[in-house]
Amino acid sequence: MPPSSTSLQSAEPDLRLAHRGRGRGLRMAAVAVLMLLVAIVSLGLGTAVISPGTTAQILAHHVIGWPAEATWPSSQDTIIIDIRLPRVLTALLAGAALAVAGATLQSVVRNPLADPYILGVSAGASTGAAAFILFGAAVVGGAFALSASAFVGAAAATLFALSLAHFGGRATSTRLLLAGVTVGYLLSAATSFMVFASDSPDGARSVMFWLLGSVALSTTATLPVLAIVVLAAIVVLTAFGRKLDALDLGDETAATLGINPVRLRTGMLLVCAALVGVTVAAVGSIGFVGLVVPHLARRLVGAAHRTLLPTAAVMGAAFLVVSDVAARMLVPPQELPIGIVTALVGTPLLIRHVARLREGAS
Repeated sequence: MPPSSTSLQSAEPDLRLAHRGRGRGLRMAAVAVLMLLVAIVSLGLGTAVISPGTTAQILAHHVIGWPAEATWPSSQDTIIIDIRLPRVLTALLAGAALAVAGATLQSVVRNPLADPYILGVSAGASTGAAAFILFGAAVVGGAFALSASAFVGAAAATLFALSLAHFGGRATSTRLLLAGVTVGYLLSAATSFMVFASDSPDGARSVMFWLLGSVALSTTATLPVLAIVVLAAIVVLTAFGRKLDALDLGDETAATLGINPVRLRTGMLLVCAALVGVTVAAVGSIGFVGLVVPHLARRLVGAAHRTLLPTAAVMGAAFLVVSDVAARMLVPPQELPIGIVTALVGTPLLIRHVARLREGAS
């Protein structure tokens, strides 16, 4: 018996949703493949250029043992594995962390301009790290002292902003945004004062270069902590994707769905503080990644956080790797701070996005 026209009409929305979901999945897969290609190609770029084929062979030799014998010079092996691989992996993780943190913060405060810079999280991490670099002030010793100091600074800035937002009323998204901006300016001034008060010219120069961001000093020693925190935080934030979707609709809507918006907002901010803290400790303070990439990801896969956050992570990773390649190749033999490159690339993208918003409003 042939299906009736009514049943066909009722099936059309399901078919459209299935096609839409399949298209979104294909776009996510394409972005992931592009990120891998960008990473492999970037390993071969620099003062000594190595072809992508040779780069892939070197990686395969070390990962899966094939080819069994090296047919390339040992110098190329050293360049790829010991020098460039740690910085590319660091750039991938840092870009993913900043993009996911930016997408989450934009949802938490319901403002498209929110990012780790605007909410003071990055400024707090920078203050904690600068205190360690200039004065040796650390909460723990050993190899993780810088990471711990940056995380404590980011967490303290987040808690301070939350306290200001709660002071005298309910912590709405607008109050939280204004509190974050206030804390950011305050801690930026504190960092500048520490640089001014320091009697170490080398330390002050290191802090100023570090504040603009760089992955030049990346080593395998810093990768485990960065990888564990970043991957765990992305998994946690993605798991809360549906609750973040509800928070996007407003506190009242979220409350009617059984979600405590204040508790959710606080928890998400603390996770973002961990993300930004370890990232700033590893690569310094890098802007525009957490602001621009989430908007590009939304245009590609939509606003649902269970697909938005992984896509933003992959796009942020690729964006920072490309920025690192540009930073080390634009003015050889010198290397630009990566924050300069992300600002140069991110500003036109943000201007284009603002223009699109204006066109949509008109």
